[in-house]
Amino acid sequence: MQLRYGVNPQQSPASVEPIGAAPFTVVHGHPSYLNLLDAISAWQFVREAAAEYGTVAAASFKHVSPAGAALAGPIDLVTAGLFGVDPRADAVCRAYVRARDTDPKSSYGDMVAVSAPVTTELADLLRRVVSDGIIAPGYEPGAVAMLSAKKKGTYLILEADATFEPPNEELRELYGLRFVQRRDDAPLPDGLSADLRLALTTVRYTQSNSIVLVRDGATLGVGAGQQSRVDCIRLAGIKARLWHQRRFVPPAEVAGFASVQDRVNAQLRLAEAIDPPVPLQQVSLASDGALPFEDNITEAAQFGVRHIAEPGGSTRSNAVAEAARRHGIGVTRTGLRLFRH
Repeated sequence: MQLRYGVNPQQSPASVEPIGAAPFTVVHGHPSYLNLLDAISAWQFVREAAAEYGTVAAASFKHVSPAGAALAGPIDLVTAGLFGVDPRADAVCRAYVRARDTDPKSSYGDMVAVSAPVTTELADLLRRVVSDGIIAPGYEPGAVAMLSAKKKGTYLILEADATFEPPNEELRELYGLRFVQRRDDAPLPDGLSADLRLALTTVRYTQSNSIVLVRDGATLGVGAGQQSRVDCIRLAGIKARLWHQRRFVPPAEVAGFASVQDRVNAQLRLAEAIDPPVPLQQVSLASDGALPFEDNITEAAQFGVRHIAEPGGSTRSNAVAEAARRHGIGVTRTGLRLFRH
């Protein structure tokens, strides 16, 4: 398949070739290199999350990391008003609304992934937000027609093959070298809470270093691609705190704005102005690598973290665990590093 261009427009020509059976078909549009990287990463995430929890999963991906991810669940009136959806919307629509609501500023121009066929209710929402494309295992009658008119007819629509099983080995060629490794399909440890499992599944598909904060089956903040792990925690925590403070902005305060994105921008400004910050509670945190210092715990505690899953194995892991105990935070050492590059 010839692509529009590579990672950047100057990297042309660009193409993609299936090793065997293709994992998706192009229903509408002409993908770029980055479109497909986002799409296949997002699809793997929602497929794995849906299988793990037995419910609909959704993700909003930007630059090969989730800006937000969620399972189908309730939508509060603040979120419903922001996106102009019925709180009783179908499960597929609610899952994506919850995912995009994590960080609606970063989700601007996202690649959408949902684990179940796209409904007309979700398609109607996507017509009204800025998004580059979607991947799903199917589309209800009328959904493709609604979406294909988006972006002046260039909106990318991919249909995933839900039966596709990826090869056991992954290959990458860079700078004259071929890298080969086993695909990371190690199961998550047993005995974790549902939120910790979702957080771990999310960090598995997030560019390292990464920290994910989760509550009630939805991400509240994703800190991705930072060289310092404490910076990842701080970034995820600031996003989670802002998510929380947006609950305290009355829907009437942003109702006068016609577009979803204008309402998002107005809501963010009002939420950022709330002082002092409204405390968060009962947040679960997953780290893709070991927490190396006690300052990671001090930072996490500021954002209401009460449960942590991390690989352990650091020379200071015992000191980190003791710091967590002092802050009333439970720590589970998974023994499973989940770096992604």
